[in-house]
Amino acid sequence: MAAAITSANAIQQRHHALATPREHGAWGMLLVPLATGAAVGLLHGGKLLPVLWLTVAVLALFWLRTPLESYLGTSLIRARSDQERRWLLRPILLAGIAASLAAGLLLLSAPPLPLLGMAAAGGVILALQSRLNKRGRTTRMAAQMVGALALCLTAPAALCASTERTGTLALMLWLLNWLFAMNQIHYVQTRIRSLKLASATERIQQARWFLADEAALLVALFAARLAGLLPVWTLIAFLPALLRGVSWIFAHAEAPSVRRLGLQELSYAIGFGVLLVLAVA
Repeated sequence: MAAAITSANAIQQRHHALATPREHGAWGMLLVPLATGAAVGLLHGGKLLPVLWLTVAVLALFWLRTPLESYLGTSLIRARSDQERRWLLRPILLAGIAASLAAGLLLLSAPPLPLLGMAAAGGVILALQSRLNKRGRTTRMAAQMVGALALCLTAPAALCASTERTGTLALMLWLLNWLFAMNQIHYVQTRIRSLKLASATERIQQARWFLADEAALLVALFAARLAGLLPVWTLIAFLPALLRGVSWIFAHAEAPSVRRLGLQELSYAIGFGVLLVLAVA
């Protein structure tokens, strides 16, 4: 009896690994931009229902990717038997049907051409990410940043679905969310490589490229503000993340686990989203 339970648990864990998205940080990079675009749209008098259809379609497509890659054998975790491939057809069909229905309802309630254009752009960007992933560890972080560019398209898509508007505001929401996501990716990778470093000197040496990126981001934001391209409160939205990017170097607290680090970054992403909405709404 115990052996049967153990076997059932093993099969369940295996199915979970085959069908459940593994990029935990990508959830925040997907949903926070979507929420910011939706919130700005609603504050500008937009409609809620198209945003709900967009949300269902985006979540279903995001979920579809993992079981489909497992079925096709293009991911690290892949189906090893005909039985596993048959089981994978269930989540593939469920996610595919949900995505198709939600996308169809979305295109009936919002302007189809700009949304289809964003979907096509996202597909091209994800194809580029796939090529970078195939090059191995040397391009892993670059691939993550390219993938984040596709995920952050949910911000202008949500604004368009809600208000039927594109233009400068949609582009600004896309790029600002992407800049924040890139900062998070580089920060997390730097922290993971620095988990065993005790002294501030060692951490500075490890984080030198990340700190250079932080400085470049700050300069770019100030330049955009001085040129009148960004509201002043946009700088405030980035401030907590920029400060955490420096303060950890001199902190004496024990290094967080990878899971805890991910939760901390999710809280920063939510805070950024709230501040960004207040800045541009």
